Amino acid sequence: MTSHDDLTLSITPHVVLKAYACGIFPMAESAEDPSIYWIEPRERGVLPLDQFRVSRRLARTIRRNDYEVRIDSDFDGVIAACAEPAPGRRKTWINGEIRRIYRELFEIGHVHTVEIWRQDRLVGGLYGVRLGAAFFGESMFHRERDASKIALVHLAARLRYGGFELLDTQFITEHLRQFGAIELPRKRYQHVLEAALLREADFRQLPTPSSSELVLQLVSQTS
Repeated sequence: MTSHDDLTLSITPHVVLKAYACGIFPMAESAEDPSIYWIEPRERGVLPLDQFRVSRRLARTIRRNDYEVRIDSDFDGVIAACAEPAPGRRKTWINGEIRRIYRELFEIGHVHTVEIWRQDRLVGGLYGVRLGAAFFGESMFHRERDASKIALVHLAARLRYGGFELLDTQFITEHLRQFGAIELPRKRYQHVLEAALLREADFRQLPTPSSSELVLQLVSQTS
């Protein structure tokens, strides 16, 4: 019989990447629960990069360009902010073990962050896992209006520019539906995932900083 401690010791970056390649990802029940669970949804959230939608109001906000976008500069700050309570979310699934796992993945170049800064204050962002030409979005946060949405638009532009084929959102929320997120049945998702894993993509190919106009041209769809 395997104890929880033995199970925790077995969760290495290599194990986690193998799980993602099979369509499985880890989560915790809460920040206080030390256990890790493996999740494989029957319906998988996906944001098609060629059908990404940006509202005209959000496009105007992005064009104001009164913020700074940074890539991979403060992983610890991003994951800590994603774990904070927020309106409509009193609990977080990000426990200490999740932080350890994704910090190790960040150190070996398989986790990336998109960060929105204003006057040296981290006001929004997201993090996720890169594998082949697939990007698995894990969590996002905002401390100012639209900051997480701006981060998501910049992520989509970066993925399109870098040759990515899959933006996995795991689950669907109303926040993601407005950008064009859809659900795929497990079998269909597996085909899409397998195709993306056969390709290589470059998360850093898009220069930082990039103009707001270039970012909006890359995502291209407005509503």
